[in-house]
Amino acid sequence: MDLALNPAGQPSGDTLVSDTTTAGFRQDVMAESMKRPVLVDFWAPWCGPCKQLTPVLEKVVKAAGGKVKLVKMNIDEHPQIAGQLGIQSIPAIIAFQNGQPVDGFMGALPEGQIKSFIERLVGPLGPGATSEMIKEAEGLVAAGDAEGAAQLYSAVLAQEPDNAAAIGALAKLHVDAGDLEAAKEFLAMAPEAKANDPAIAGARAAIELAEQAAKLGDFAELEARLAANPADHQTRFDLAVALAGAGDRETATDHLIEIIKRDRTWNEDGARKQLVQFFDAWGPMDEMTIAGRRKLSAVLFR
Repeated sequence: MDLALNPAGQPSGDTLVSDTTTAGFRQDVMAESMKRPVLVDFWAPWCGPCKQLTPVLEKVVKAAGGKVKLVKMNIDEHPQIAGQLGIQSIPAIIAFQNGQPVDGFMGALPEGQIKSFIERLVGPLGPGATSEMIKEAEGLVAAGDAEGAAQLYSAVLAQEPDNAAAIGALAKLHVDAGDLEAAKEFLAMAPEAKANDPAIAGARAAIELAEQAAKLGDFAELEARLAANPADHQTRFDLAVALAGAGDRETATDHLIEIIKRDRTWNEDGARKQLVQFFDAWGPMDEMTIAGRRKLSAVLFR
């Protein structure tokens, strides 16, 4: 799976901002506007105000976190659509919704007025917007839409570059995708003051766990060795790490719990410490973290 993200926290080939042609207008604007509002920026290379407006427009659209899309059309190369809409001066911004033009403005407006224009289409984009975007992204992760979640987390970083929750989540998404180098690059974006933030610590634990699992390789041999000697705690421990790296969290947890049951002091309490690293990597609200903590408590406090 390619999350199409770069270490700056933006989607590569950002789908929130794109260019279109006369041939692509129906798909890029009309069809897309059935899902969310699409702003069409009619511009030309010779237009000074266009050069002032476009960067500001892109900034506000990205900060909106996927609630609206920007599509740019060069009228020198593609004059037909602008002519059909009666556009005689540029820059001209026309908003499409449900396949129809619904609003618009002319000229290079300041950022505040552009934000107000978009808010008329999609609702408030205030200080609480990033929190809502993170909640929505978490829902997409749970639903298996990693790319959609990555775009939302990237939009959060466009607005708040030091947002620990978004940085940690993007790093974890890359761990899940098997791209540990990209995960480390995202983690490196975190300010030193937030190094111990739970989201950053969790991403760091996820990277370490993935690296541990990668060194162990195929766990079939570990399973065979454990079947031959169930008292081999090191093999059981290694198998737990390998299984966690492969996504079998429940079995991995159960193996570490089994070591704790058999010998709490083994390897200086190593099984419990590894289990805590699992919990850090998975996050405090993950269902297996919650279930694992219950199992651990049952063993420690029986």
